[in-house]
Amino acid sequence: MNAPLPVHLLPEIAQRDTPAALIDALKTRFAAQCSTALVVREQHGRDESSFAAPPPAAVVFAESTQDVADAVKLASQHNVPVIPFGVGTSLEGHLLAVQGGISIDVSRMNQVLHINAEDLTVTVQPGVTRKQLNEAIKSTGLFFPIDPGADATLGGMSATRASGTNAVRYGTMRENVLALEVVTASGEVIRTGTRAKKSSAGYDLTRLMVGSEGTLGVITEVTVRLYPLPEAISAAVCFFPSIEAAVRTTIEVIQLGVPIARVELIDHNTVRMVNAHSKLTLREEPMLLMEFHGSPSGVKEQAELVQELASSHGGQAFEWASTPEERTRLWAARHNAYFAAIQSRPGCRAISTDTCVPISRLADCLLASVAEVDASGLPYFLVGHVGDGNFHFGYLIDPDDAREREVAEGLNHQLVSRALALEGTCTGEHGVGLHKMDFLLTEAGDGAVEMMRTIKRALDPKNIMNPGKIFSL
Repeated sequence: MNAPLPVHLLPEIAQRDTPAALIDALKTRFAAQCSTALVVREQHGRDESSFAAPPPAAVVFAESTQDVADAVKLASQHNVPVIPFGVGTSLEGHLLAVQGGISIDVSRMNQVLHINAEDLTVTVQPGVTRKQLNEAIKSTGLFFPIDPGADATLGGMSATRASGTNAVRYGTMRENVLALEVVTASGEVIRTGTRAKKSSAGYDLTRLMVGSEGTLGVITEVTVRLYPLPEAISAAVCFFPSIEAAVRTTIEVIQLGVPIARVELIDHNTVRMVNAHSKLTLREEPMLLMEFHGSPSGVKEQAELVQELASSHGGQAFEWASTPEERTRLWAARHNAYFAAIQSRPGCRAISTDTCVPISRLADCLLASVAEVDASGLPYFLVGHVGDGNFHFGYLIDPDDAREREVAEGLNHQLVSRALALEGTCTGEHGVGLHKMDFLLTEAGDGAVEMMRTIKRALDPKNIMNPGKIFSL
């Protein structure tokens, strides 16, 4: 059994009653699509965060927008919370039923509905994952670039305003979602946005829903931008004598306006973990993993300039890859980093950080934070989408050791405080969820958070849409 945590580190659990009448109504409407089996409820009552909460009272496996609308209407009639569920890759406790209620699993809503290759758009159901989408459109010569690492659903990526490795060139979900279909707290189905590239028609409800973390509605369709597959792609790894040298190289690359597609930092701890996990033989030094997109001559020019910049900071042992197979091998180090780290300490959980700062302040924030965690003695891994100033520590804690949890949370608090002082943010892409509620108040201020509460109360007067996340009411 896990050691009890200090009260200030626990999520606020305030279970609301789920009446038998609602369960009966759900089973009547959904039959086998509604489950109250404990194993199913427990699967939908946890994510990749280190928090724990009781599971939802029931799980509805939605197969259509109408299913979602009917489930929400029934929950609304009984004032019971609703928690959307995709594939469960959230890191901040978004999926936990801290106030009880029902989970609506949209993973069966996994159809690619409309591919509009001429307009560079596609419309999908929320359970479509990013890998599934790219497989469906590969014959069009287009691709969807947002890559948060995990094979997350487009609905979940929209709800958390995800980004990932390609954000330095292609932006985040905020820039790439054009339109949504959403089931509101009353069970009404609304549409926001269009496939047009721009609009000045009314409030921007699409941007309001993107990043709302399920607290304003359940996303049931997503229309996103697509991009032409680059004529040429080249990836490279480069090793550095220190994290500072790698970060200084990154800053120069961005400030010179090199149109690099991806630039990822992996520290020596993480390289060591990945080597053990994936049976690789990478040099166990800080590493930049880069990718260049464009014409053959443009890619060559970009790569040569970056190699020159890196060499001036001690970068060496460049390895280039231009075929898909070679690039996949190089990127395996980054995509396997989280699981490699978890396996490096059997039984551990990872407390993940997600700060993002202006690129000019990246070195100040990152290097001070590395010094703090090194001094703590806590095992950790470090990866970063450093091209846009976003990086992640993963503090590897023993879930039975409350002291380790307190040390990790203390390090996270120091890191976020530093990022905010440098005009950054407490979360670059994971969202607020349960873990960063206090930090949001510090970052945005009382007035801005109260405005968010006002919007929440207006759109969800019964407070049934994923309550207890982002802020308390």
